[in-house]
Amino acid sequence: MLTIENVTKKYGSFTALKELSLEFDTGVYGLLAPNGAGKTTLIKMMATLLFPTSGSIRFDGKDIYGMGATYRDVIGYLPQQFGYYKNDTPTRYLHYIAALKGLDRKKTKVKVEELLETVALTEVAHKKMKKFSGGMIQRVGIAQALLNDPQLLILDEPTAGLDPKERARFRNLLSRLAKERTIILSTHIVADVESIANEIVMIKDRELLYKESIHTLCGRIQGQVYETLVAHEEMDWFRETYAILGERQEQEHVLTRFHTTSRAEPGWEMVSPRLEDVFLTVYQDERQ
Repeated sequence: MLTIENVTKKYGSFTALKELSLEFDTGVYGLLAPNGAGKTTLIKMMATLLFPTSGSIRFDGKDIYGMGATYRDVIGYLPQQFGYYKNDTPTRYLHYIAALKGLDRKKTKVKVEELLETVALTEVAHKKMKKFSGGMIQRVGIAQALLNDPQLLILDEPTAGLDPKERARFRNLLSRLAKERTIILSTHIVADVESIANEIVMIKDRELLYKESIHTLCGRIQGQVYETLVAHEEMDWFRETYAILGERQEQEHVLTRFHTTSRAEPGWEMVSPRLEDVFLTVYQDERQ
């Protein structure tokens, strides 16, 4: 279990995170927040790339900054951008990372082959990465994060550059991996966590806002999400009056999904909230 207790991070007079307390057990946790909310700072602290100004972060009761190599043995980390040599092949790169992690050479060969198959790169295992697409590079990054079979897997925007088919494959992979470990997935793509996350963590104004199941989060705005047809000439007024969650053009009208706590008007159809509705509602100030 990863335990974060009263963690604050400051850069001079600027506070990036304020007195954050969280616990992560086995399963998948989605970390959802807009840019600047503090989620990247949190990710980097969990990966020991940053130190908190105050508070503590513990893994199975031990301070992660005091664990040293022991913590690196149990963690897998994929940053938003990771370094690699363009003339390397996936196989050569993964063997290099495995050596840096101190993994057994004989076991590494089998592990690398397994992971390249897992991320669907077997056919290009010996091709230079300089010709790879962004999605292919990201899959190499996912493979390196899994090399040491980590108990704690931290992924920062892992599906950036992946096409819809690759993202679906990745979500299925995480679901299988989560049976035996803790996975923390930071993303701005709601669909990446909506189908697999046990809980969603939302940070707002650099503080913890929610850590709840998707069902509980959606229940917070149950009865407050509607759809209705709005005439084109009325859309400007409608956008100023209500929190718009989605729009779809339909000939002379716009099918509009929106959030409001006002009493329903004729022609409004109440609909079940989705996680994206919660996200857009919670962070509507940041969308202005």
